[in-house]
Amino acid sequence: MAVHLRLTRMGRHKRPFYRVVVVDSRARRDGKYIEIVGTHDPLKDPAVTNLKSDRVLDWLHKGAQPSVTVRTLLRRSGILKTFEESKKKANA
Repeated sequence: MAVHLRLTRMGRHKRPFYRVVVVDSRARRDGKYIEIVGTHDPLKDPAVTNLKSDRVLDWLHKGAQPSVTVRTLLRRSGILKTFEESKKKANA
């Protein structure tokens, strides 16, 4: 089973709000998910992203692949840098 970190859309018409979820790659965009690991609100200025960094790092270490958009959110929050540093320490 391939596991991905991706966004699922919430909110009403023309008022998007997203959850960052851990999901089986075969599931639909708004379908069944394994765990909610954060939220993203693009309508705020600037956009507000709340992530559970410990849970995101745990899933990344288990092999979960982030989508392009989630990878950008992780990079902006600094979680991706932490993950890459911990990966380098493990290989050294």
